[in-house]
Order: sequence, then structure tokens, then C-alpha cells
Amino acid sequence: MVLTGDSLDEIHQVKHFLDHTFKIKDLGTLRFFLGLEIARTKDGIHLNQRKYAISLLEDAGSLAAKPAKVPFDPSLKLQLTQGTPFSDVSCYRRLVGRLLYLTISRPDIAYATQQLNLFLCNPMDVHYKAALRVLHYIKSSPAQGLFFSSTSSLKLAGYADSDWACCLDTRKSITGFCIFLGSSLISWKSKKQNTVSRSSSEAEYRALASLACEIQWLNFLFTDLHIPLLNPAAVYCDNRSAIYLAHNPVFHERSKHIEVDCHVIREKIQQGLIHLLPIASAAQVADAFTKPLPPALFHTFVSKLGLCTIHHPT
Repeated sequence: MVLTGDSLDEIHQVKHFLDHTFKIKDLGTLRFFLGLEIARTKDGIHLNQRKYAISLLEDAGSLAAKPAKVPFDPSLKLQLTQGTPFSDVSCYRRLVGRLLYLTISRPDIAYATQQLNLFLCNPMDVHYKAALRVLHYIKSSPAQGLFFSSTSSLKLAGYADSDWACCLDTRKSITGFCIFLGSSLISWKSKKQNTVSRSSSEAEYRALASLACEIQWLNFLFTDLHIPLLNPAAVYCDNRSAIYLAHNPVFHERSKHIEVDCHVIREKIQQGLIHLLPIASAAQVADAFTKPLPPALFHTFVSKLGLCTIHHPT
């Protein structure tokens, strides 16, 4: 059990009550919990899963592997019937499941893990090799994780992007978004969209709708925690057609089939929850949640997310 709060007196009262009722053991300041390692300094809190990552590498026999610069080969396009069937389906599923848990503190492997997750039913050898590539990347920085600054402002900012019709099997698009509280990354997603989009603007708009709903949920969460946010949240999109559609109240033949998403975005704008802003594609932070990037661009993406490490590589 983890107790948090801004009043030490109240925390002590709760601990005393729990101890009187259940007989608990006080383990002191939080340092390790369910595979998460927490390091606290005057500048903020660093969250990583170093021990979990090393255990994962050890179980997969990858401790001595050559580190990879990126988790996913930018030239690789995975498909359902690509290569030969992998002999140990349970091994593949177990590995992908453990990688999914690692994404709690490693958004840099979110896209790669999302791609691997698409082939759980019938994995091929090429899919397993792609999973090993993620492990080799983790080997380069097992202690990499999130940093939450103690001076971060209470202002949300979100970035939404999509990769249109990128799935070779279904031609569905990938949604990617990330949300910052001040300078601290607090939410992100990489997911294949549920329906096929007829244009890149439509795919981008669906990504914006997903981001807007997540911002709405975060507002509810912070309200329950009695933490006032500075609204509206800035939402950045690199597709001007999608931005125009959000502000244009007229539906026509090319946009009426996404009318629900349009209403979602416009409602959030009218409520003062979000403020939609254009951004250059080169500055789009959510880009690596939608597609694999070459090393130089990928490491720029990692630095923009604020990921860091407090340990030397193993």
C-alpha cells in the first residue's frame, strides 16, 4: 500500500488507524513498488523500472546482446502472414505482455510494443525478431524513465498525430498522442484506429478526438484530487485541414461521416477545455508514437519527452 499526500500529520493519522485495525509494517519513504523504482531529489521524482528491465533481459537471454539505437527498425513493415510461424506462441505472448508492463515508465517503446501486440494470435519468426530488437534497445538504457519536476506548472499541453493507412493488412491508421503537465509527461498512447480513414485529415482528426477525451478525463481526475488546472489545455496538431475542420461548423460530403468526432472536438473547444494550435511536423512530439523513426530523430523525440536515466547502462 502506498500513502501519498501533502500533509505529514494526516499521513501519520492514516497509518496509525491502519496499524490499529490491520497491524501494518511501515517501510518508510517509497523506493520500490510493483517493479517501479522511485528516486526522489529536491528537483523532483524519477520513475523507472530498471530491476524489472534487467530481469526481462535475463529471462530472454539478452543480457549480453549488442544494444540497439532504436527499438524498431524504421524500414520494417510487419504483416500478419509475414515469414514462418513462430514455434513458441506462449513465449511470444509472455514477452509482449512484459514489454507492455514496461511501457508504464518507458513511452519510448510504446509504438514498438503496440505493433508487436497486433500479432499475439499467430506470431511469426519476424515478429519475434522485432520483439528481440526492443530488448536490445532496452539493453542500451535499462534505467531510463520518467522525471516529474517539482517546479512543473499545472498547465496541460497535448500533442496528437497519426500515420494514415499505415497498416498493410487493414489500411487502418495509427493514433499517437502525449500529454504534459507543465514539463512532465503524464499520459501517452500509441494505438491502431478502429476504423479505416478516407484521408489523412480524417485520421488526424480521430487522433485529436482521442486526445481531447483523455484531457477531459485528466481534468476529472485532478478535480477529484482538488488540484486546480490552468485551462484551456494547449493542443498541438500538424494538420491544418484537421484544425480548420475543428473550427468550421459546416459539415459536407467529405466530413459528415466523422461528425461525432467533430462534435467532440468542438464541444471541448467551446467548453474552454482545449485550445487548438498548429505546429510544424518537425516539432510534433507525438510523431514517434505513430511510426518508427531513424536514430537521430528518435533520440530527439526521447529528449523532448523528458526521459532520462540515473544509472549507467548495464
